[in-house]
Order: sequence, then structure tokens, then C-alpha cells
Amino acid sequence: MISVKGDVQTSDNLRVAVFPGTFDPFTIGHESLVRRGLLLMDRLVIAIGVNESKKSYFSIEQRIEMIRELYKDEPRVSVQSYNTLTIEFAQKVGARYILRGIRSVIDFEYEKTIADMNRTISGIETFVLFTEPALTHVSSSNVRELLRYGSDISSFIPKGMKLKIK
Repeated sequence: MISVKGDVQTSDNLRVAVFPGTFDPFTIGHESLVRRGLLLMDRLVIAIGVNESKKSYFSIEQRIEMIRELYKDEPRVSVQSYNTLTIEFAQKVGARYILRGIRSVIDFEYEKTIADMNRTISGIETFVLFTEPALTHVSSSNVRELLRYGSDISSFIPKGMKLKIK
């Protein structure tokens, strides 16, 4: 059985994962996780969470536009924003999995707790991919800091990504 939910076509046989984050900005670390996640999943929904308590550098609309442009030729990737629990969004788009990246032991402890909670509440499984060693230092927070000071961030964002600066 195939159905369409949002802009994601789902099927009982498709492996659909949500990759949640703020992606402010989307980095080469995120790009690596998407590339590797697509080796395991049929579809990947990059889910940009709306977090009112965080001061973002790029608006939600800018982030959606930049990431959609980056993946315009990859039909298995879609980009949406959400302002609910991640598991509620995952259910809405027909995803049975959540993709998360881990850079350190600290990330692991946090992600394990959230994954256990999500599985208990919804049955949705979380799978984690460890960050490639050459990318463990890359974080959106650090890239935003470089942006604020006018530094070149080209080595930290995907090639071909067009920044939509405010």
C-alpha cells in the first residue's frame, strides 16, 4: 500500500527515516550523514525543527531553500520543517526511523536517552551513525560563530551549497 503524506511518498515496504536538527547552517557533517543514511534507507526526510528558544542565524525558510537546492537532484531526500515532537513529525510523514549522528561519548549518552524515550512512546527506532573522524570538529555552532565574524566557512559547508545570507 502506498500513500502520500506531506511531500513524502510512503509504503509499508519503504524504509523512511527522519533526520532531525536545526541545521543552522547545514554542514559537511550533516551532508555525510545524509549520504551514508541513504545507503540504509529508501527515503530520508531532513526535518528542520523550529526551536523558539534558539537564536538562529538563518531563517527556517532560508534553511529549507538552501538544503532543498542542495538535494534538488536526489529524489529520495525531502526537506520540511516541524514544530512538534520529532516522533509526531516522523509518524506524520510515515517514517519508522530517526537518523542521528554522534561525534562523542557525550552525544551518545544524550542520544541514547532520547532514542529509548522515543521507542517507548512510539515504537520508532533511532539509528546512529558515528561522525567520520575527519569531521568530528565540525558543528553548526562553530560555523555560525565563524559566520558572525565574517570568516570563510566554505570548507565546512557542502560544495555547491548557496548560502542565503540575511
